Amino acid sequence: MKRRAAGWDEWSCSAAVGVGPLRFGMTVEEVAEAAGMFGQTEVGDCARDCAIFSLTWKVEVHRRRGREAASPPAVTAYVSRAVGLFCVAADAVKGPQVAFDGLPLVGRDLSERESDAIACAEAMDVHLRCTPEGYAGPDDPGVVMRGQPVGRVLRSRPLFMVTRDGANTEGDSMPSEEYGVIGQSTA
Repeated sequence: MKRRAAGWDEWSCSAAVGVGPLRFGMTVEEVAEAAGMFGQTEVGDCARDCAIFSLTWKVEVHRRRGREAASPPAVTAYVSRAVGLFCVAADAVKGPQVAFDGLPLVGRDLSERESDAIACAEAMDVHLRCTPEGYAGPDDPGVVMRGQPVGRVLRSRPLFMVTRDGANTEGDSMPSEEYGVIGQSTA
């Protein structure tokens, strides 16, 4: 098995601060530089589908140099002109593992992760939050769980977020590109 770059396999997260080497509020250039330590970065524009949000870019980070065209990014970071980095998405297959309060978040079967998340919420005596797909988990600020099909299984694709300009919640801040992930299989 080929070894991955140091620091790729496990990233830490801190609500309202950041995940891995990425800190909320960073500029596009700062995100590309920090993420460039781990792989090839590619900066692109996001669709401007909501007039209240300022211009937004996405920085895709691919694990390998010379990646295949069909290879999804391991990490996608979203940067707003007004607030800087506001969202980091970890791919369910290629992304680094991130745990929140000891609960692994990336690439898990969503139904199994949901059971663990509910047990964690009950043990911590916190409220539950439902994802747009209807999966329950602890109402943790800064983490929005999404599903990503991998073969026949729906795997967890966490979004680490802060609210962006013109939004009231993390859910309102979710980049429109992330809504489409549900139908894209990476198997």
